[in-house]
Amino acid sequence: MTLLIAAPRGFCAGVDRAIVIVERAIEKYGAPVYVRHEIVHNKYVVDNLKAKGAIFVEELDQVPDGVPVVFSAHGVPKAVPAEAEERGLSYLDATCPLVSKVHRQAERHVKADRHILFIGHKGHPEVIGTLGQVPEGTMTLIETVEDAEAFTPADPENLAFLTQTTLSVDDTTAIVAVLERRFPAIQPPKGEDICYATSNRQAAVKAIAPRCDALYVIGAPNSSNSVRLVEVAQREGTPARLIQRAEDIDLDWLKGVKTLGLTAGASAPEVLVREVVDLIARHFDVREEQVETAQERISFKLPRGLEAA
Repeated sequence: MTLLIAAPRGFCAGVDRAIVIVERAIEKYGAPVYVRHEIVHNKYVVDNLKAKGAIFVEELDQVPDGVPVVFSAHGVPKAVPAEAEERGLSYLDATCPLVSKVHRQAERHVKADRHILFIGHKGHPEVIGTLGQVPEGTMTLIETVEDAEAFTPADPENLAFLTQTTLSVDDTTAIVAVLERRFPAIQPPKGEDICYATSNRQAAVKAIAPRCDALYVIGAPNSSNSVRLVEVAQREGTPARLIQRAEDIDLDWLKGVKTLGLTAGASAPEVLVREVVDLIARHFDVREEQVETAQERISFKLPRGLEAA
């Protein structure tokens, strides 16, 4: 079997930074350090951090007084840090800087009295966080082309759009095309909102999928960017499945597969990629080939006070 391994794959700079923030907080303050929501959408990562002393909770009312709390990489509504300050909680914000950039753009549009159309998936933590940056009623969620066609604004000349950072590039392009056709005056984001890592991983899958009989994406079912990678492969006509770890591999599904594609979502560590490769190599005579479509050299600074921890 030929194993085509996509590159880039796995951790992005925002995920890497968020994990290091939790690890450094534990070093600096001692265990336990509380984390609101999964720091990133990956069970392996979360379980590793739990073993080091992180406690994951859904809401701030589950955090005791006097202990530090970390906000996840997906971002939080403004009400969350406000509640933390009200309670006197020490908090660290691990929001990805590329998500924070979207938050700042939303604030600027509201100050300019524009109504924002936010392209994203209802219920995703990043969407909840972004909607929570601005007053209620100033932003409308657009999930589909149909939503874009149906939206009726109070003032068509005073609109802007922003997007979730982990969307399908192709789906988003189609939605934006509808908005720009219907509302020629609509203000686009300053630069691309879909993050470099999401775009790069989708492009890498597009590069290998036509050569593959089947493709595995390593990632969590609640990881938006990982689910999008499965969809990208399927649109190329390649059967694709999402797995969290090597133990999820269905060997029957690989019968007759001569070329298997492999990639990992932005919150899946490389150790899980090697785990999958090792298991497949125990059952097949494997020839590995890495297909690199881009190089990533981006890194983000840690919050003040953690650099030396």
